[in-house]
Amino acid sequence: MLTDRMQQPAREDSNYKQYEVDELIGNGSWRDQWTTDMRANVLAGMTATLALIPDSLAFSFMAGVPPQVGIYATICILLVITFLGGRPGMISAAAGSMSVLMLTLVKEHGIAYLFAATVLTGIIQYLMGVFKLGKLVNYVPQPVLTGFVNALAIMIFLSQLRYLTDGSWMMYVLVAAALLIIYVLPRYFKAVPSPLAAVAVLTLLVWVFGLGDVTRIGDIAAIDASLPSFLLPDLPISWDTFFIILPYSLSLAVVGFTETMLTQNLLDEMTGEKTDKNKEMRGQGIANFIAGFFGGMAGCALVAESVLNVKMGGRNRLSMLVAALFLLLLVVVLGDLLSLIPMAALVGIMLMVCVAIFDWKSVFQLHKVPAAETIVMLVTVAAVVVTHDLAVGVIAGVIVSALFVLLRRRNVKREGVHEQ
Repeated sequence: MLTDRMQQPAREDSNYKQYEVDELIGNGSWRDQWTTDMRANVLAGMTATLALIPDSLAFSFMAGVPPQVGIYATICILLVITFLGGRPGMISAAAGSMSVLMLTLVKEHGIAYLFAATVLTGIIQYLMGVFKLGKLVNYVPQPVLTGFVNALAIMIFLSQLRYLTDGSWMMYVLVAAALLIIYVLPRYFKAVPSPLAAVAVLTLLVWVFGLGDVTRIGDIAAIDASLPSFLLPDLPISWDTFFIILPYSLSLAVVGFTETMLTQNLLDEMTGEKTDKNKEMRGQGIANFIAGFFGGMAGCALVAESVLNVKMGGRNRLSMLVAALFLLLLVVVLGDLLSLIPMAALVGIMLMVCVAIFDWKSVFQLHKVPAAETIVMLVTVAAVVVTHDLAVGVIAGVIVSALFVLLRRRNVKREGVHEQ
């Protein structure tokens, strides 16, 4: 279970796989990041893409921008981070935690300011990597990390309820069928990832039997079947513009940094590797910088899609590249086919991810954990669920954890005084 992995002592750095920039040219480690288990990585990348599509659309709506903005952001960020990121297999794209911060900027100043803010966010995040702020995640207490993971699972589950509560009885039947395929198929057939098979089977069933009352991707939004193109934000270059976008860019950079670093830490624990967090932040910065010039909004690493990718066998950079190119293919070439995919299949995939992410031992073994750690975990979860802001939850958890540490030290000092 996830808890067991997280509680294992850290290994020596020499035992870990290190991913350095100089591996870009011809060295064996770099080849390993592209050629190991190619089939599994290709299929995992395709599976992750199917989870990215509804999220990219939903996050665009949350930011108050057209759906193609989220799609363009996901394509650009994934392509760049594939080559420049520090964590192979981690999926980065438009993110809900960041999109909620963009709505006010778009409403008050327009979408051009969002693109400019995305560019500035990239610059700030690149500097975070240059100044090696990635090491800060090492100081996040274990209960906060557990709370972060559990809160993410709860948030993903809640985000899927809108499809279930607004759907017909057929939606429930199809979601159940998707979950059945996802969990049962691997026992008998492992050639294709079960989530990918669930999407194919449900799409075929809905099309063959003409189930018209089933919600499909095409019912959520009309996707513009065009390639991202370079554009300069249409706004005045002045200090006034800079001070308008600066607060938003700082907030976006911090939230993106927090979610990316914690996601990377989680994947490192899952795979037993230690990857370069500062390199990842430099890559995230460059990715957001470029996305802003191609009509995209700022994004970061996504826990759900990253865990899904890794669980399906996506351990290297090839899975990331496939996810980006498959999304581009679906949007530009196979848009009609994409619109036919029933949301029930994607809801089933996300529910599976919820079960995989949630740290069940943190609930069923509460009696074995110190009360202070349980409180810190619950505070982190509650703060994230209430505010819908991962950074707020992590900060709240760290503060409460620090208070418990201070209280413990104070009690130790008192006991020492009494003994004297």
